[in-house]
Amino acid sequence: MRRAALLPAIAMLLLAAAGAHAALQETPLFADQVGSGSLPPVAKRIPQEPALAELETLGKPGGELRMLMASAKDTRLMVVYGYARLVAYTPALAIVPDILRAVDVEQGRIFTLHLRPGHKWSDGKPFTSEDFRYWFEDIAGNPELSPAGLPVQMLADGEAPKFEVVDDTTIRYSWSKPNPLFLPALAAPDPMFIYAPAHYLKKFNEKYADKDELAARVKDTGARNWAALHTKVDSQYHNDNPKLPTLDPWVLKTKPPADRIVFERNPFYYRVDGAGHQLPYIDRVVYTIADSKIIPAKTGAGESDLQARYLRFDDYTFLKAGERGGNYQVRLWRTGPGSQLALYPNLNVNDPAWQKLLRDVRFRRALSLAIDRHEINQALYFGLAIEGQNTVLPQSPLYRTQYRSDWAGFDVDGANKLLDEIGLTNKGSDGMRLLPDGRPCAIVVEDSGESTEKADMLELIRDSWRRAGIPLYSKPAQLTLFRRRVFSGETLMALDKGIENGLATATMSPAEFAPSAQDQLEWPKWGEYAETKGKMGEPPDLPEATRLKQLYGNWLGATKEQDQAQVWHDMLQIWSDQVFSIGLIAGVLQPVVVSDRLRNVPSDGVYNWDPGAHFGIYKPDGFWFEKPGGPGSTAELAAPAR
Repeated sequence: MRRAALLPAIAMLLLAAAGAHAALQETPLFADQVGSGSLPPVAKRIPQEPALAELETLGKPGGELRMLMASAKDTRLMVVYGYARLVAYTPALAIVPDILRAVDVEQGRIFTLHLRPGHKWSDGKPFTSEDFRYWFEDIAGNPELSPAGLPVQMLADGEAPKFEVVDDTTIRYSWSKPNPLFLPALAAPDPMFIYAPAHYLKKFNEKYADKDELAARVKDTGARNWAALHTKVDSQYHNDNPKLPTLDPWVLKTKPPADRIVFERNPFYYRVDGAGHQLPYIDRVVYTIADSKIIPAKTGAGESDLQARYLRFDDYTFLKAGERGGNYQVRLWRTGPGSQLALYPNLNVNDPAWQKLLRDVRFRRALSLAIDRHEINQALYFGLAIEGQNTVLPQSPLYRTQYRSDWAGFDVDGANKLLDEIGLTNKGSDGMRLLPDGRPCAIVVEDSGESTEKADMLELIRDSWRRAGIPLYSKPAQLTLFRRRVFSGETLMALDKGIENGLATATMSPAEFAPSAQDQLEWPKWGEYAETKGKMGEPPDLPEATRLKQLYGNWLGATKEQDQAQVWHDMLQIWSDQVFSIGLIAGVLQPVVVSDRLRNVPSDGVYNWDPGAHFGIYKPDGFWFEKPGGPGSTAELAAPAR
C-alpha cells in the first residue's frame, strides 16, 4: 500500500515533546465551571492526541476580539476564519491533517481518514465515525434532505464512493478512479462537510425521532416538514444555530439576527500550544453589525481589533492616518485572484455577428493590446499592483512570465493592425469602427452593481480603446439580473473578478480554465453543458475550448503530481494565447487593520478566499492579546453580553 503521509514527521515529534514536557494548563475562563464540576478538566476535554499548534510566539489565554460586520449572515465567516477542517492548507499551500489525526491515500482513489481518539463536539459528546455515517447515509443519501445527491467533489467521473466504517475512529472512501477534488474540497473556506453531529440531528430525522415529538417540533417552528426543519438546524457553514454542536474554535452564543453577535471559545477544541494551553487563546469574538459604508470609518476610530472585510485599497490613506489614535496598525496583504477585475468576452452571445467576432482570437488580442494597464496601475493603485493577464500569480509554483505578459503590453498600433486584418476597416463619421453589417462596433460592458473602482477602470479603458476605434459603454446591473443576462447570451462582455485561485499548485483543480460551470462568464452555455452532463447549455465548438475541456479531464485522471503540473501548463498556455478573458491588474493590496495588542497575525500575508479562507490559513486560534486592560481584556468580559 502506498501511504501519503500528510502528517509531517516534525509535527509528530513536536507533539510527543509537548506531551512529555508541557503540563496541560486549565483555561481561566473555564476555571469556575471545572471547579464546580459542570465542565471536565482540560485533560478530559481534549483528544488523546491533540493537534499541536506551531506558532510564531506562545501566547496567553483571554480577551475579546472585536470585529465589524455588515450583516447577521456574516456569522458564516467565523467558520471561514476559524478554519477547523478535516485537512487544511498550510501557508505554503500544502494540505495536512487538521481535525484528522492522519490520512492514508492509495493511488489517488482510496482515502482512509483517522480521527483523534477522544475528540468531542463542543457540547462534550464524542466525535466518531458515526457522525460520518450519519451524513453519508442519512443526509446525503436521503432524497428529502439532499435532492441533488452527493456533492460533485464526491463523484469520480460520476461514480459515488464506496463508504466504509472501519471502527469508531476510522472511515474509508474508495473510488475505482482517482478523485483529486476530494481533499481540496475538505480544505476549502466553505468546506464540504462530510460529517454532522448525529447525536443532535437524529431527533429531527423521521428515521430516528419519535413521530409525535418530531411532529410537535415541526409545528412549533413553523417548518414545512421534518426535512425542512432538519435542513434549518443543520447549518454548519451558515453558523446561525447556537444549539448546533461544532468543532470550530469559537461557538456561536447569539441567535441571529442581532446587532451584537457573540462567539465563545469551544471548551472541547482539539488544538493545544507547546506550553500546554488549550486553544483558542481568545475567549470571545464579538461582531458588531454596522452599515458596510461606515465600517472603514468605525475601523479608523479603533472599533475593531482585526478588520479586512468591507475595507478596500482606497481606504488605506484614511486608515493609515488613524493608526496612532485608533491603537492599530494597517498592514497591506496581497490578494489572490488572477486579476482584480477582468473583462469577459461572451463567446456564447446570441448576436451572430458579435459571436463570430468575439470568437476570433485576433479581436480578443486586439482589445487586450489596446488597454494601458500601467496607467490603470498608477492611477488607481499607486503603481503597487501587478499588471497583466488573468492567470496564476508569481507566488504560484505554476507561474511563468509569459502567462501574464502574453498580449498584455500596451500596443495601440498592434491592436489597430489586428483589427484591420480582421476586416473592421469601415468607420463611421465619428472615426469609430463599424461591424461588417454597418452597425457601430461599440462594446457594452456589463457588471454586477456600481462601484467607484469599476467605473474608474472602465473610464480608463474607454479612453484607450477609442484610439483603436472601439467605443465602450458601461452598464451596471443588480447581481441576479447581471447573471441572468450573461447566462442567456444577452450580454456582450462582462466585467468581474478574475480567476479565484491565482495561487494554484499542480494538485489544485484547473476547472476555472476549462468550460466546466455556468457561472464562467466567458462561455456560460458551454459551462452549463458540462455542469449538467449535457442536459442543458451547448457543447463547446471552438477547438481551443474543446482542448481545454479534454485537458481538464486528463488532470482529473492523473495520479502523479508531475502529470498534473504538465496538464496545468498546457492549459495555462492555451488560456494566455487565446485571451479567453482579458486580465487587467492583480495582486491589489488589501488593508488589514490589526490592534496594537494582537499578536501572531502575519505582517505580510495573502488575503484570499480559496485557498486561504482569508485569515483562516493563518489559524486565528493562535492569535492572542499581549496587554491586559482596554477593549478585549478578560476583565472587561465580566460584564454580561448586551
